[in-house]
Amino acid sequence: SASKRTILAAALIATAFAPAFAMSGGDSNGGGSSTPPVVCKKGWVWSKQMQRCLPANTGSLDDKERLDQGRALALAGYYDNALAVLDTVTDKNNAEVLTYIGYSHRKMGDVDVGIGFYKQALAIDPKNANTREYLGEGYLSIGKIERARAELATIETLCGNRECDQYEDPAHALAGHA
Repeated sequence: SASKRTILAAALIATAFAPAFAMSGGDSNGGGSSTPPVVCKKGWVWSKQMQRCLPANTGSLDDKERLDQGRALALAGYYDNALAVLDTVTDKNNAEVLTYIGYSHRKMGDVDVGIGFYKQALAIDPKNANTREYLGEGYLSIGKIERARAELATIETLCGNRECDQYEDPAHALAGHA
């Protein structure tokens, strides 16, 4: 509808020229807060301390703040922005950083690249249920059903199947491939 196009155009303009609050549209898991991230122009990150956007590679931001924002941007669907922020994290051997780099690549259609990053993350932290979920989703998206099922079985051993958010989505997706 015309009103939806107007809202979308306003949001695109806002994200292009100034920080704007992103509308949440990512996965419900991942450990982030429910507050939508502030989206700065690509290559910039919101400084909570300074209450403004700064270049992502500025020395006043620590890796945790960059990771938190990269994850929030990825889960909200701002994959390019997430990658730009995550690329500035100095600890490239952080499983969570690798997971959300992989997530962003996978969601942009580079599934094999995403899977490669997930495997790197799991080499560091093999018990990360989020990474296992995303890896399973990646396998499912390219038709590797048995590998997706294996990831789901691993998730079940890590956190169960009743109250484990990481188990629910892949279990439902795999149910259609019985």
